[in-house]
Amino acid sequence: MVAEFHRALVETPSVSHDETAVADVAEAFFRDHGVWVERWENNVVARAGSGPKLLFNTHLDTVPPTPSWTDDPWKIRRDGDKVIGLGSNDAKASAACMALALLEVAKSGGPCEVTLTLVQEEETGGRGTEVVWPRLQQSGYRPEGIVVGEPTGLAVGTSQKGMLVLELVSRGQACHAANAAELGAVNPVWGLAADLVALQGVSLGPEHPQLGKTTLQPTSLSAAEARNQVSDVAQCVLDIRSVPGVLHEEIVELLRAHVSGEIRARSIRLQPYQCPEDAVVVRAALSAGGRGTFGSRTMSDQVFFAGWPAIKCGPGDTARSHTADEYVLESELEEGLMFYNQLVKEFAAHA
Repeated sequence: MVAEFHRALVETPSVSHDETAVADVAEAFFRDHGVWVERWENNVVARAGSGPKLLFNTHLDTVPPTPSWTDDPWKIRRDGDKVIGLGSNDAKASAACMALALLEVAKSGGPCEVTLTLVQEEETGGRGTEVVWPRLQQSGYRPEGIVVGEPTGLAVGTSQKGMLVLELVSRGQACHAANAAELGAVNPVWGLAADLVALQGVSLGPEHPQLGKTTLQPTSLSAAEARNQVSDVAQCVLDIRSVPGVLHEEIVELLRAHVSGEIRARSIRLQPYQCPEDAVVVRAALSAGGRGTFGSRTMSDQVFFAGWPAIKCGPGDTARSHTADEYVLESELEEGLMFYNQLVKEFAAHA
């Protein structure tokens, strides 16, 4: 049954911000199987069982298909063990396996109370986990463990880098390039270049045992659009991937002390995450067959569970995410379902 539900999810287009149809499919699936379910916008929340509270979380949305797809991205294709389709790996494999594990809990009545949140807009940020998780907490819901379904090859992600996006801005005087020297105009590009060089050697805090150092990369740059114009402003986006133990607010202040230009925060909320290695959900996942613990450099909704024991773990391979002809192996779907089923049992035993 997991392959059939996975097919239904993949063959329902759900590019981020357009998840209505796939949420309909998921909601109907639970209703048809007599499982308690609610719909919060295009977030589907289902619950079954009794006992220690375990939260499963994953997403229904996908990125848009790239132009290099060789066939219809929303039509499942098979190539041996490969199941090819947009979102097949990221993260509809986790969604299908978690949903079937929830059905197993519904049939048995336990041994845990499992809540599954299939959310919208994970790929773009918005009204998914950032809305659903606070709403669950406001209702009094307090899980003892959280599993975020992403393609990790069933390795257990206990830490995750955060993402801090800043703008470095240098200001000057706009003029014709031919007149700049005579006018004594300040070209902001020189100031921006000097600031970028100054930032190159700045240490951004201690190294993390799983994730290494906080990293800073200048990415998008902009100044004058005309080739013969000195701009009045030059700016660069700074993409910073932070590690646990370093607060984003501290990074901003540290960088400001090293530049002459202005630093503006574009996105500061995605703080790094660390789950205690001895948390019940970690021990349960390893006992269920999880393939060791690791630190994840890629972004996921795990960042929204600060202060709660949450792991990132699911079938598939992160290297296939967002690629043309994305795929998951059918054997990975079967292994994923077995893993989540066993995780529920181990969690109840360890809680």
